[in-house]
Amino acid sequence: MNKNQVLPWDNPRFRNWIAVARACQVMGLTLTRALQPLDIKPPHLDILVNLFRTPGISQQDLADKLLVGRSNLSMLLPQLEKRGLLVRSIDPQDRRILRLELTADGTRLTEQAITIQSALIDRTMKSSTAEECNLVGDVMMRMISELTQSEDVEPADTADQDRKTA
Repeated sequence: MNKNQVLPWDNPRFRNWIAVARACQVMGLTLTRALQPLDIKPPHLDILVNLFRTPGISQQDLADKLLVGRSNLSMLLPQLEKRGLLVRSIDPQDRRILRLELTADGTRLTEQAITIQSALIDRTMKSSTAEECNLVGDVMMRMISELTQSEDVEPADTADQDRKTA
């Protein structure tokens, strides 16, 4: 670097992006600790919540929604299945497709995890007004749009309604 170049951390966009990234990291660590009593981790929660919201989703559609490869998912699903939290079944219309659903135990555990996650989000966002929460969500959605416009990446299903009522 020469003396005329601006350092990235002197740029407000860079500094603010780092703040967003750190907030995500801290939230992830805090959520991991909060979920320990349930013996699940955030990637498990992502799967369980999506099955809770979309019963019968295909394994491929779930991987697409979570922006992960099928191989990543195929490592986590057997763990949850072995614990009796989900079942995989062959689609009667297309035997190549595996459908995923929560069991009764999986539903109960997911409801507990959602309560923990929601309380953590409420705690995190309590110093923000509803308008500020909506602004943060709007900015994040624009960032997602910008990043996914030219890339071969689809944004995860976002709960616009949930965000607007924050």
